[in-house]
Amino acid sequence: MDQKKTGLFLKSLRKEKNITQEELANHFNVSNRSVSRWETGTNLPDISLLVEIADFYDVDVREIIDGERKSGMNEETREVADKMAAYAGNEKSKLLGFVQASSITGIVVTIIALVLQTVSYEPDLRRSTAILATFICFVIMCVITLYVTGLLQRLSKHRKAVKAIKITTIVLLALVTHYILICALVIGMFALSFYGAKVKVTNNVSDYNTYIHDGKPDSEYTMGKQPIFDIFPETIEAPADEFQLMYYNPWDPQYIVYMTLDYGDSYDAEIARLESIGVEDYEGIYTVTGEPDGYDIVAMDSDEYNGFVYAMIPENQDGNTKITYVAIVFCNYFLDVDVHEYMPDKYLLKGFDASNDNPYRKEMLGE
Repeated sequence: MDQKKTGLFLKSLRKEKNITQEELANHFNVSNRSVSRWETGTNLPDISLLVEIADFYDVDVREIIDGERKSGMNEETREVADKMAAYAGNEKSKLLGFVQASSITGIVVTIIALVLQTVSYEPDLRRSTAILATFICFVIMCVITLYVTGLLQRLSKHRKAVKAIKITTIVLLALVTHYILICALVIGMFALSFYGAKVKVTNNVSDYNTYIHDGKPDSEYTMGKQPIFDIFPETIEAPADEFQLMYYNPWDPQYIVYMTLDYGDSYDAEIARLESIGVEDYEGIYTVTGEPDGYDIVAMDSDEYNGFVYAMIPENQDGNTKITYVAIVFCNYFLDVDVHEYMPDKYLLKGFDASNDNPYRKEMLGE
């Protein structure tokens, strides 16, 4: 079979009818491209259309297949062609019915998926990508459904309808893209903040007010209802026997601070201030089992999320005038740094564990 010869024959038949490819396409409810492919021999009409085309051009099927006019087709040949066309049409109808049902089901499923994904949307790159992928699937399923139902071809003839569909698709795609850009921006800012942050360690007492109380960058940061450093003195007036502050802010501020001050004659007044703050329950938080060996805690601000700030004095030391202040403050139930690198173990609460995989965090997050 010579497809090019058949194509040229179909083209000559159309010209004899004095009609355009578009008019022929509309008559047989196919696209202009399909007609063009028939006439160039790139493709041939479906077998279900052959009889209709033969009747339209007043030729027989055999002439179309051979690409030239012949003697009239006998009744037996026409009957076979009609049966073949009917069979092909029936099979095509079954297949189209299955595809239509599948595509409609796909549209319903993707709509449900989009609704579920956007109901409680929070900026998250993976979730945004999933929404975009679901939306693309939704558009594809819509196009498939319109195509197999024949609506796409009809809509393509109406410019206003096509324009409305394009605008709607662009708007929806813009909305989804908007969510993804927001998410990417948030993640980008987080990454920039995280990787750009540096651990600040100082033993200079003059840096105290840069990070504690007045002038502290995070002065509104609280532990529970109280400022995180409410236990710490507002200023350091007593001599500091020791002082070290670690500050790290990859996203939320983290502090590991310890200092020992010798109050001398002001000792009783400071103890009275600390005792007025009191000691909150702290055992069990971050697997803590008790106070450091050899110390009595006189003030404690504890929090299940943010950690501990406390003040303590040596046990059973008559005439003591020194007070040690400790702060281990963080968030998200873990420290980004190793507390043992920045805090002497003797000042740590017994059993304290705020490492990344600490059991308390797993319990709080239900892992």
